[in-house]
Amino acid sequence: MSAKTDAEVIIGGKVYTLSGYESEEYLQKVASYINNKRNEYDALEGYKRLPVDMQSTLLELNIADDYFKAKSQVEKLEQDLEAKEKEIYDLRHDLISNQIKMESDEKALKELEKENKELLLNKTKLEANLEDALLGKVPGQKKEDNEKKDNIPSNAMAAEEMAVSDKEESKDTEHNKAGQDKKHL
Repeated sequence: MSAKTDAEVIIGGKVYTLSGYESEEYLQKVASYINNKRNEYDALEGYKRLPVDMQSTLLELNIADDYFKAKSQVEKLEQDLEAKEKEIYDLRHDLISNQIKMESDEKALKELEKENKELLLNKTKLEANLEDALLGKVPGQKKEDNEKKDNIPSNAMAAEEMAVSDKEESKDTEHNKAGQDKKHL
């Protein structure tokens, strides 16, 4: 506990010694507040005509009124502060929940991206296998089966072989014809 403080103050033109556990500065501030209130009422015309005890009572009532208004304002501010602290707590809770959800979503996204890459790789392999199958090279087939397929000409190769064969036959026919023509001469 703080040490007790004594301070001489002037209130209404008289010197008083105030004692308390507050600082001397604070005690002077209290005395100044009372003097300002007295000066406020001294400025009113009807106040000076009232008896001294009535003036004191009126001053006391106004100081009490200021006190209760200030106390009410403090209570309201404390309620506002409490509401703001609750709102901040709720916002922090929401923030943490959203961060946890975001981290979970990021993890799920990474897993989906990994799965997507694997699926794309699998798709590429399947497309390559399909292309090989369409061209007659199916992986996993026995070597003999591939060789048999290699020995069977494709339609384009067969057509080309037939054309070459037709040319050779036509040359042979022309050659034979020429030979027969020479014999007739």
